[in-house]
Order: sequence, then structure tokens, then C-alpha cells
Amino acid sequence: MLPQEWGLRPWREAVSSGLAPAAARSLVLGLVVAAVATPLGALAGRAIGWREARRPALVALVLLLPVLLPPFAVSMGLDVVLLRLHVPGAVATVAVLVVFALPYCAYSTAAGYAALDREVEEQARCLGATPGQARRRATLPALTSSLTVAAVLAFLVGWSDYVVTLLLGGGQLVTLPVLLGSAASGSGNEPAVAALAVATALPPLLLLVVLGLAARHRSRRTHATAHPAEEMDPR
Repeated sequence: MLPQEWGLRPWREAVSSGLAPAAARSLVLGLVVAAVATPLGALAGRAIGWREARRPALVALVLLLPVLLPPFAVSMGLDVVLLRLHVPGAVATVAVLVVFALPYCAYSTAAGYAALDREVEEQARCLGATPGQARRRATLPALTSSLTVAAVLAFLVGWSDYVVTLLLGGGQLVTLPVLLGSAASGSGNEPAVAALAVATALPPLLLLVVLGLAARHRSRRTHATAHPAEEMDPR
């Protein structure tokens, strides 16, 4: 169960195989997908959570289609369309991953909208705010937790994707999952593959831990603000 020897050789081999640039591409891809999918998902979440759409059930069904269909089939079908349109591989990869991330963003923000009273914006409008100011200064701050969850989920879709990036990237967009899949299927170097697997899985885990600690700290601060007498009482 334990390694027969300890050392940094697998990590050096992983670095020499392109670990650093692949990690940078995965980071950029995740951030771009999160930056595009989060606001779009927030708009859809508003329509679902506050039932602003005429048929919210239909909107919810359309958003779920990318999740219900096999990613390989969707990617293969879109690959032909995007090639005919001469869309660059990187742009096509981001566009498809945004589509896959939209359901997670939409339902995360829809839960936040459903728990938020619509009178928040109406009260801001009564105090002289424009519709845009009411959304930015009243609604969005109240949805910070939901928007954070949506952004993290969208980032994870971009960071961990393999199928879409491999098919639509045309082998030119080598991210960490693509590099890991290539090493696992061809190199036979199990220690280097293990190092690449750890490098792929560790950053999302650390991100979730940091967000969990931040949420716990924010919850304690909120409780302390709401119940100052309990914090001051030594009993």
C-alpha cells in the first residue's frame, strides 16, 4: 500500500511533460467559462426563481438538456457545426462548456432568487434608484452566496473537462485533464500519471475548502451581528 521509495522524480517528469502550461490553460479556461456562464445563469435563475418567464418549466427543461444528453454526443454534433462555421477551437470549446455550465449556474442562482423577496428591488426603486441600480445595489449583494456557488461550479466545469476540450480543441488546447488522459493512455509511467492526477484534483479541492471556511466565517459574523448579546454574555 505504501510507496517503495520516496522522491520528487515523478513530479519532475510531470513538469517536463508540460504540467505548468497545461495548468495555466486549465485555469484560464475555467475562469473564462465562469465569467461568461455566471451572469447568463443569473439571468436564467432570475426568470426561474422569480417566475418572470411565461413558462418557467419550459425554461428549466431547456437548461437541463445539456446535462441530460451525453456530453460526447453533444460535442460530436456541435463539432461538425462549428467546423462548418470556421469557429476557432478555443472559442468553440468555451462556448460549449458555457452551455454545459449554464444549468448549474441557473439553478444555483434560482434558489437564491426564490429565497429573496422581490420587494427588495421595489423598495430600492421607491427610494429613487434606477432598475439597473436596484439590481446592482440591492439584489446582487443579497445573492452573493448563490453567485459564488454558481461561479465555482462553472469554473469546475471548465477546469475538469476532458471530452469537449479534446474534441473541439483539436489537440491544440492541452489542459491538465487532456494531458493526464494522454499520459495515462500512452506513457505507462504510473508515478508521473499519479503526479498529474494529484495536480488536476488538488486545486478544486483546495478551492472548495477555502470557500467552506469563508462561508463558515461569514456565518459566524452574521450570527454575531444578529445576536450581539449572546456574544458578550460569558455564559
